Amino acid sequence: MGDADLLEVLAEEGEKVNKLDYSFQMSEQSLSSRETSFLINEETMFQKNQQSKDSIFFRDGIRQIDFVLSYVDDIKKDAELKAERRKEFEKNLRKTGLELEIEDKRDSEDGRTYFVKIHAPWEVLVTYAEVLGIKMPIKESDIPRPKHTPISYVLGPVRLPLSVKYPRPEYFTAQFSRHRQELFLIEDQATFFPSSSRNRIVYYILSRCPFGIEDGKKRFGIERLLNSNTYSSAYPLHDGQYWKPSEPPNPTNERYTLHQNWARFSYFYKEQPLDLIKNYYGEKIGIYFVFLGFYTEMLFFAAVVGLACFIYGLLSMEHNTSSTEICDPEIGGQMIMCPLCDQVCDYWRLNSTCLASKFSHLFDNESTVFFAIFMGIWVTLFLEFWKQRQARLEYEWDLVDFEEEQQQLQLRPEFEAMCKHRKLNAVTKEMEPYMPLYTRIPWYCLSGATVTLWMSLVVTSMVAVIVYRLSVFATFASFMESDASLKQVKSFLTPQITTSLTGSCLNFIVILILNFFYEKISAWITKMEIPRTYQEYESSLTLKMFLFQFVNFYSSCFYVAFFKGKFVGYPGKYTYLFNEWRSEECDPGGCLIELTTQLTIIMTGKQIFGNIKEAIYPLALNWWRRRKARTNSEKLYSRWEQDHDLESFGPLGLFYEYLETVTQFGFVTLFVASFPLAPLLALINNIVEIRVDAWKLTTQYRRTVASKAHSIGVWQDILYGMAVLSVATNAFIVAFTSDIIPRLVYYYAYSTNATQPMTGYVNNSLSVFLIADFPNHTAPSEKRDFITCRYRDYRYPPDDENKYFHNMQFWHVLAAKMTFIIVMEHVVFLVKFLLAWMIPDVPKDVVERIKREKLMTIKILHDFELDKLKENLGINSNEFAKHVMIEENKAQLAKSTI
Repeated sequence: MGDADLLEVLAEEGEKVNKLDYSFQMSEQSLSSRETSFLINEETMFQKNQQSKDSIFFRDGIRQIDFVLSYVDDIKKDAELKAERRKEFEKNLRKTGLELEIEDKRDSEDGRTYFVKIHAPWEVLVTYAEVLGIKMPIKESDIPRPKHTPISYVLGPVRLPLSVKYPRPEYFTAQFSRHRQELFLIEDQATFFPSSSRNRIVYYILSRCPFGIEDGKKRFGIERLLNSNTYSSAYPLHDGQYWKPSEPPNPTNERYTLHQNWARFSYFYKEQPLDLIKNYYGEKIGIYFVFLGFYTEMLFFAAVVGLACFIYGLLSMEHNTSSTEICDPEIGGQMIMCPLCDQVCDYWRLNSTCLASKFSHLFDNESTVFFAIFMGIWVTLFLEFWKQRQARLEYEWDLVDFEEEQQQLQLRPEFEAMCKHRKLNAVTKEMEPYMPLYTRIPWYCLSGATVTLWMSLVVTSMVAVIVYRLSVFATFASFMESDASLKQVKSFLTPQITTSLTGSCLNFIVILILNFFYEKISAWITKMEIPRTYQEYESSLTLKMFLFQFVNFYSSCFYVAFFKGKFVGYPGKYTYLFNEWRSEECDPGGCLIELTTQLTIIMTGKQIFGNIKEAIYPLALNWWRRRKARTNSEKLYSRWEQDHDLESFGPLGLFYEYLETVTQFGFVTLFVASFPLAPLLALINNIVEIRVDAWKLTTQYRRTVASKAHSIGVWQDILYGMAVLSVATNAFIVAFTSDIIPRLVYYYAYSTNATQPMTGYVNNSLSVFLIADFPNHTAPSEKRDFITCRYRDYRYPPDDENKYFHNMQFWHVLAAKMTFIIVMEHVVFLVKFLLAWMIPDVPKDVVERIKREKLMTIKILHDFELDKLKENLGINSNEFAKHVMIEENKAQLAKSTI
């Protein structure tokens, strides 16, 4: 609002203001007049240099600022329209009972921003607390908090002080009613409603306040005004500075407490102050950190088991018969392998992959099967215990009778703007905007086509990376597999590993690029669908983003795990991609090591990149914004200006946090059989992630509007789907990507050495090919004296009548693989169902606590109404008891007569 608009408003209310005597002790009915008297006398009564820059009050130092709106003078052609909208909007806000105080642009740091400070007086708070069904304390709870178990004393160093962990006592609560105010524990009206409830109430009013009629339609809501740049921002204030406690008369600075006990990286081993997070940011953000913390705690057990499996592989690496035979100059050194590409590639000795075979054993050993089964059970326990944690949280945070947050169900301004039809709502019996299905179908088709196109683009980029690997493989092979390889040189950087490393890095870069552009496009096409409510918008965006992320991050891992090396053919009859490039082969020890490499690079790279981005991006933006804003350094740079220069968390900020966590959950569960250290990497990342998120919320972002949620929503269904899929993927990885099943088949069915059953396995797993059978276009250009070469497969030798056809051992191995998949899936799913049946969704003690609280609440309400009735009847307790007894006797007499 400009100076002219301000004067016009003051003129309208001037007569009323002159009749009132200013006083800080005036009644609630005169609050709005007192506010305007401040505006008139600001030049004479208020000295700017006497106000603290950390003050969160109006100029009187009494009324707390619950919300702030900001705007700048717009010199464009719609400046008058915006000014008129602001004038009408602020007038209607005053009509609802809110009190406004305007800071002129001349007093701002940048010299161009107006600030509208909003205060909700007591009458407004009690009215809308009843409308929103906010639960408030009626009596301190007599239910003791859960006692620490003996093992919890060992965890003493990770515990927070009780004053931080439980900042407020537990209460029996009831939905607030302004007609029952005596029932509630109101010691001080100024502090009865916490700041999170206050800003939630004010935002509820702002989102429904009209600002005029345009095109015959009533326009309302702060979101529409923000979208049209009528206001530049709308936000609640932080309690104070995060690096120092607040000074009187400011209330307790919960932001400082959170920063000291939650957002510092030196507290990485400490538990989170979850109740304090909920009180400050609201239940929706609070439950995200509960989920992230619980997921991190559960990852600890998976990480310990995974690390133990890795250590087992490390200790048994030197005693592994397969790698010993490969490295032996008399065994692996005498085995001449067939070329890995046509013409350019030369023959090579098996022992050149000595180090690679040892490294492969770290992740491809007997513990792989155990860990795959363990993770199938772990994911079930995680989801079942999360149900219990969520149920406990619903009780502790008064969300048992939770109804969907109103602001999520309200109509989006974009939906109303695009709607040309209206129809009667069967529930509210009111006419509301309506969009027929036929008008949405074109946008749905465009949305589906766009998602399909981008998912196809991901697959295309993956194929391009495969082509890159195939095209550069010959270069690496000709460089590394020269005559030196025939002289028994042992090298870790085999052509397969070298190409896999470079290909994985290139694939990761492509993933980040595609993800960056798709985030923008998915948000755009979701808006084009014109969702009706914010909940529909978020659900639609979640589906698009998850489908794309799933294909983008996991497609290359699926290729390596289930397709690479499975359709190679054999020497003389290879399969070709696009009739030009020969299909990729796996290392003689299998493709598991390449899957491990792929998974490690993508998972680790994404986590490091994500944490750096989350920390640096808002920090750089805030630094630049403050640098531009501090043009008038002699000005106060007040609390609302400091928060204005912070980054906005945005309505989708939490969405991207969940998406990041769920994507990591996929890496930990879907392919964990190939990389037992994945849970450990995820654990380390999440410990850092919790503190990075805490730091950026408390220091780099404006305070978010508090909103409620009783669960993690649609993400829980996604987690269940991924958990079921992970059982199948890990079973197939062990069977088809790992080398464990062929080794077991050889051990039990084909070994001829009773004392050392695995002796001879390497020779048994390699088939023989006659060099003379090479077609001219595939044979190496340089002639050799070898008669035969070896390749990885189970086929008859060239001197057999069924030469180069699969032998009986191939079918035995295939049958063993299919049997293993069926048995493992059935065992894991049986255990999953048993665990899900045995573990109740709601713990028994929580059920008892809920019943106890409901009973006590009903009793307290009953006693309150009874006392009120007695007071209204004007009789004492004895007379009231006689009255009740008489009525009961009358009722008994009536029954006996009947």
